[in-house]
Amino acid sequence: MNGCHAEPGAACGLPLPDTHAEQLVELRRKGETSRRGLLAGAAAAATATAAAGCDITSVDQFLQKHYTELTDDDKKQIFARLEAQVKERSGVTVKIGDPQPIEGVTFGYALNLSICNGNRRCVEACARENNLPNHPEEMRYIRVLEVPNGALELEKSDPYFEGEVPKSGKYYLPVQCHQCANPPCVRQCPCEATWKEPDGLIVVDYDWCIGCRYCQAACPYHARRFNYGAPTIEPDRINPNQAYLSNRIRPVGVIEKCTFCLQRTRVGRFPACLEACPTGARKFGDLNDPNGELRKILATKRVYVLKEDLGTIPHFYYFFA
Repeated sequence: MNGCHAEPGAACGLPLPDTHAEQLVELRRKGETSRRGLLAGAAAAATATAAAGCDITSVDQFLQKHYTELTDDDKKQIFARLEAQVKERSGVTVKIGDPQPIEGVTFGYALNLSICNGNRRCVEACARENNLPNHPEEMRYIRVLEVPNGALELEKSDPYFEGEVPKSGKYYLPVQCHQCANPPCVRQCPCEATWKEPDGLIVVDYDWCIGCRYCQAACPYHARRFNYGAPTIEPDRINPNQAYLSNRIRPVGVIEKCTFCLQRTRVGRFPACLEACPTGARKFGDLNDPNGELRKILATKRVYVLKEDLGTIPHFYYFFA
């Protein structure tokens, strides 16, 4: 892409100036639809984004309703616009869907630290599935930490380890979004752009995110990523099977994160990271199923909850076989 194009709420890799962010949040919270409100919001947005060298395609796009307020017709028009944008910019035909939570299901994840060998195949499978940039140093949702045997303190870990794995005297701890039942990231968002779904997944409305990064600072697992630049994805790496709240190609200047591959899991498939794991260390399922594998693991294994003392109540568990 030439130059910098920002979708609604994007600030081309820079947080919106506080005054403009506050105006936008207040406007959205009040649901202002008058001509005066629209013009005021557009003026604030234009001032902020022009300073960052960005382009807003329309007032309607900038002031798009929150996901939870969209009608089926709204979604149809928005998805068609986003699909057309990808086609124009990359030549790739994509399909954006909106899979809904499965009634009565709460997704959970468990990871066997006894057999994870630090190969990072989960990291790259996640990147391909979720349309992350080509190069690992740009952005990845999963971090694999190399930790000395016997240590549980993350400050002793190394996320940048190199060489053959596994190394003697080390174990490996992959970290991603824990889909917390008590998520501090959600509480800190000033414009309700991130929330917890009925199936326990924490999602982001990218078109409402203003890039303030409060949620990123609040996450104790370092599981949220900020788009500082336009995504660089080769056309042959684009996954055409996309969902609005997960792996669609995100705009510049917003927060994004792991969603347990909701585009897959809500239609009965496993997350991409699990399918890529060569050791079988990853387990995924419904925490509400008393006969499911996850419940058996929680009942019979030595389970470790990362930063349990913070009270976030993660739906991601580590265990030792």
